[in-house]
Amino acid sequence: MTMQTPVQFRSKLPDVGTTIFTVIGQLSAQHNAINLSQGAPNFAPDPKLIAGVTKAMQDNHNQYASMTGFRPLKTLIAEKVATLYGSHYDVDDEILITASASEGLYSAISGLVHPGDEVIYFEPSFDSYAPIVRLQGATPVALKLALPDFTVDWDEVRAAITPRTRMIIINTPHNPSGQVFSAHDLDMLAELTRNTDIIILSDEVYEHIVFDGEHHHGMATHPALAERSVIVSSFGKTFHVTGWRVGYCLAPAELMNEICKVHQFLMFSADTPMQYAFAEYMANPETYLSLAAFYQRKRDLMQSLLVDSPFKLLPSAGSFFLLAKFDHFSDESDSEMVKRLITQYGVATIPLSAFYTDGTDNKLIRLSFAKDEATLRAGAQALCQVKPR
Repeated sequence: MTMQTPVQFRSKLPDVGTTIFTVIGQLSAQHNAINLSQGAPNFAPDPKLIAGVTKAMQDNHNQYASMTGFRPLKTLIAEKVATLYGSHYDVDDEILITASASEGLYSAISGLVHPGDEVIYFEPSFDSYAPIVRLQGATPVALKLALPDFTVDWDEVRAAITPRTRMIIINTPHNPSGQVFSAHDLDMLAELTRNTDIIILSDEVYEHIVFDGEHHHGMATHPALAERSVIVSSFGKTFHVTGWRVGYCLAPAELMNEICKVHQFLMFSADTPMQYAFAEYMANPETYLSLAAFYQRKRDLMQSLLVDSPFKLLPSAGSFFLLAKFDHFSDESDSEMVKRLITQYGVATIPLSAFYTDGTDNKLIRLSFAKDEATLRAGAQALCQVKPR
């Protein structure tokens, strides 16, 4: 029995309830479904990383780290970004270790967006962007990516920019579509924001998971964008330890100063032992440079296993995800399809409509291939049994 409060209050997010991820998770647990829904690996990280955290704890690195993060780790990030993307960030003033990429997103939006501002973002999208913007008293402006390739309509972006536009949120590689920005996209974004005060917030948590020999076109690869961008990335996504909740931000010093003002009161510092372990681990660049090939093998396996399924797979250029279309064999909504897959076939996926604020239903479901081979094979086998309805 829950406790009742006599306190009267107004919700700051009155229309936000339990997320679809929680609903699907609960239904999946009831039916012991194979998990292709969650964008989190189900396999163990490198034992060297576990040993690194253990050693850091045993060496008594268990108290607060520096507010902006463990300097040797920040130095390695600066070297990585300079080598891969050509941008140089000051270790002390332009790099912040955060308690997850999600905290980085929150600190950046909270520190840089004011009441009355507008923030443009693209749907389908990661579900935290719009609520964080609304919590600042600002207005999220959703633009829909163009199907079937989930591309940005830059003329639509141009039309959406107003004098109140403070920020544009980018996500590449993109969750949930698996698509990536091109060099042309960066040029268009730079052109539209030139001579404005618009900040780019770039969610690049899958930066090392780009397939087919292509390059990651992040904001740090484009000087005109780097100077107005906050870039957010994730150690959890990169090193298969999403539960450790450590990420980082890159930004010009003036912007980073405002982000740190929020970060210091929100978290103060990220977990210390994990930072020591990451610093030791990523001293070998192969730990992150090998990720594209690692996950491409999983993507290719999933695609091959689903050749005989009734679903039509969309291309995936990066990230952990594939989208599967079903309108050619069923008129169900995507939510109905997902529930039927769990209850009748024992496999959990996510409806793409969950990534739209207006519930747009394009008859697509999202599959995660960030799983071990046994899970991928079992999940694909179940999907291949699905009957029209």
